Amino acid sequence: MKAQPAREDSRDQKAKASCEGVSRLDEPCNEAASVFCDKCERWFCSAHAQDEDWHSCGIEPGEEGGEG
Repeated sequence: MKAQPAREDSRDQKAKASCEGVSRLDEPCNEAASVFCDKCERWFCSAHAQDEDWHSCGIEPGEEGGEG
């Protein structure tokens, strides 16, 4: 089984972290993060926590965003 990073360090960042979601057009979100995704291991604001388009774990293999 793959070792997991210590959660305490990650969760302590919540108070000062911004949403780590990035849209398919490479647009960052600068809202305060409040939800941690265990799949992507990133913090998201409440609006993007439920939107799989903003999660790296929801992007299909070969798709990287930044249409162009």
